[in-house]
Amino acid sequence: MLPLAGRPILIRAIEALQSSTFIASIVLVVRACDRVELEPIANSLGVSVVEGGQERYDSVRSGLDWLAKINDTAPLVAVHAAARPLVSPADIDAVVRAAFESGAAILATPVRGTIKRKLADSTTTVSRENLWEALTPQVFSAPILRAAYDRHRGRPATDDAELVERLGTRVSLVSGLAENIKITQSEDLRIAEAILSSRSH
Repeated sequence: MLPLAGRPILIRAIEALQSSTFIASIVLVVRACDRVELEPIANSLGVSVVEGGQERYDSVRSGLDWLAKINDTAPLVAVHAAARPLVSPADIDAVVRAAFESGAAILATPVRGTIKRKLADSTTTVSRENLWEALTPQVFSAPILRAAYDRHRGRPATDDAELVERLGTRVSLVSGLAENIKITQSEDLRIAEAILSSRSH
């Protein structure tokens, strides 16, 4: 709910998804303690609300179960982080098209900086060749994503694509704009505001 250029990050993220003609319905997964505050906002935007679980994966599963109830014929499911309000309509459309073809596709951007691995008393440089940073949305065939969650069994994973990869399913990488940043720190908010300002000029 932090404001980004005068409007809550969450609302900007929802409206970014709604800008794509491929997105038929949206479910917002929230903590139980936030539902009273967020449900009126979601309702005003035509978005369903469901309570999440203890872990991120529990929350995505709650969203999947809800989508199955309201639209069990949807061929694809997109998972998007509300903390990424700057995803572009063109990137959303591109990753959805790729998922239609392959069954599993995510937005990603090549790693640009030098990567270091910190060891106990030293460091080592990691080659960034073939390294990509995963972004969202991550888009999957609904049966594939549900199968991945059925096999999850609590094993740690960093994103939904990792769960799908465990099925042996190839996940396509779709090059997305690096400005699709995840806002987690105060400096991220300042960067996001600068990106928005550049878009308006």
